[in-house]
Amino acid sequence: MTFVLSMSGIRKSFGATVALAGVDLQAAAGEVLALVGENGAGKSTLMKTLSGAYKADAGEMFLEGQPYHPANPHAARHAGVCMIYQELSLAPHLPVEENILLGIEPRRFGIMDWKTVRKRAADALAELGHKDIDPRAITGTLSIARQQMVEIARAIASGCKVLVLDEPTSSLAAKDIERLFHLIRTLKDRGCAIIYISHILEEVREISQRVTVLRDGKSVGGGATAELTDSEIVKLMAGRDVEELYPRTHRQRSEPVLSLENLSGKTLPRDASLVLHRGEVFGIAGLIGSGRTELLRAIFGLDPVAAGAIKVEHVTGPASPAVRWNQSVGMVSEDRKREGLALSLSIEDNLVLSQLRGLGPPGFVLPRKVRKTAREWIQKSRVKCRETGDSINTLSGGNQQKVAIARLLHHDCDVLLLDEPTRGIDVGAKAEIYRTIDDLARQGKAVLMVSSYLPELLGVCDRIAVMSRGRLGPAHPVGEVDELSLMTEATKTS
Repeated sequence: MTFVLSMSGIRKSFGATVALAGVDLQAAAGEVLALVGENGAGKSTLMKTLSGAYKADAGEMFLEGQPYHPANPHAARHAGVCMIYQELSLAPHLPVEENILLGIEPRRFGIMDWKTVRKRAADALAELGHKDIDPRAITGTLSIARQQMVEIARAIASGCKVLVLDEPTSSLAAKDIERLFHLIRTLKDRGCAIIYISHILEEVREISQRVTVLRDGKSVGGGATAELTDSEIVKLMAGRDVEELYPRTHRQRSEPVLSLENLSGKTLPRDASLVLHRGEVFGIAGLIGSGRTELLRAIFGLDPVAAGAIKVEHVTGPASPAVRWNQSVGMVSEDRKREGLALSLSIEDNLVLSQLRGLGPPGFVLPRKVRKTAREWIQKSRVKCRETGDSINTLSGGNQQKVAIARLLHHDCDVLLLDEPTRGIDVGAKAEIYRTIDDLARQGKAVLMVSSYLPELLGVCDRIAVMSRGRLGPAHPVGEVDELSLMTEATKTS
C-alpha cells in the first residue's frame, strides 16, 4: 500500500499536559481510514497538527513522500490537506461561491475575477453531483447537509489530496448521511485519502477500509476494518473490556408522574399524548425535524404551548423552566454548548447551578461546600477532571455531558428529559451514561429520552414512541419493535 500521508512519532504538549505522546498514522490514496478513540484520546490535537492549526513538538510528517510542515491551516490547504470540522467553518453571510474559493480567490491585475470564481465554484459543486446548489445563494440559508457539501466543494476546489472529516454525520438526517457516504466513496475512487473521525462504530464499519485507534495520546492498534470486531475496537479505545453496553437491571414501573394530552406548540409538536411512569425509560424516536426536541422544550417550558395539557404529578398546565425545576423536572439539551452548559463558568458552578439550597446558611453560598458537593458528584458520575474549579471548557465532550446529567442528579429530579444525551461522545462515556440512566430508573425516577440512534433506544428504553411530522405515535414495549419497524414508522407519509 502506498501512503500519501505519513505521520511518525508526533508529540504535542500543552504545559504539563501531554496531548500526543508519539502517534503514528498513515493514510493511503484511495482509502477511507477511520480514526477512533475516546474523548481526550488526542484525535483532535493530531488532526489540528496535520491541518497546521498546531505545531508538533516532535515527530515527522510526509505528504506524497516529501517533508510536510504546514505553518498554518492556509498553508496546509494549499499543500492539499483539508479538514472539515464538526462545527462547520463557513462564512454564513457570504454566497456559496465565495465560501468555496475563500483564501484561493482568482485575481486579474489585482482585481477579483468573478467570472472565474463562479465557474470554479460551479465546477466543484458539479464534481460532487450537486449542480442543484446555487453558487450565488447565501450560505447561511442552506441546510446543514448542504453547507457541509459547500465545505467539501471548497476542499475539491483547492486540490485536496487528504480530506479529514470530523464527526460529519452528527447533525445529519438518515438520507443526508446516505448522500454523504456516496460522496465519500466517489472521492475515494478518485484517489483522495480520507480520514474519517467518528464515535459510531456502525458508520466506521460501513465506510472505512482501515481503522487506527488512539488512546491517551498514543496509537494503540488498528487494522483492516473487516477483520476487527466491535468488541476489539472498543477494548483498544478504552484499554479495558467495557462492561455490557446497555445494562438493564430490574425496574419496577409504578404511578404516572408526567402526562401529556393533545399537546401542541406554535408549530411543533401536534396533538402529542403520552404517559410517563416512575421507574421507566421512555424513548422518543424519529427523524431530525420531526418535532422531538420541540416536544421536550414545550414540556420544560422553553417553548410556548398552543393547546393541550401537561400534567406533572397532580399539577396541570404549562409552566416556565423555573417552575419545572421546582417540580423536580430537569432537562439536558441536545445543544450542549449553547443551552446545556454555562461555558464561562467552572465545573463546580455548572454542577450546582440549579440547586444552591444547602450550600451555606440562608442567603449565602459557601465555596467550600460547593467544592465538596461537586467533588462528590464528580466521583459518582466518573467525571475526569483535575480540579472542580477548572473551566467546564477544559473537559472533553463526554465529561461535559456527565456534568450536565450530574446537575439533574444534584437537583434530585424525579423526571429527567434527555435530548440526545450521548451525541458526539465516545463508547466508554456512553456506557457510563447508559448505566446512570438504568440506575435512575431502578431508583424510581422517570426518564423521557430523545435519540436519533435507534440501537441506543432499543437497548436502554422500556417503551418507545415514534414522532413523525410533529405527531407522536403510540408507545410500543421495546420487545415488540426493531430498527426496521421504528424507521418505517418514522418515514411514513401519513
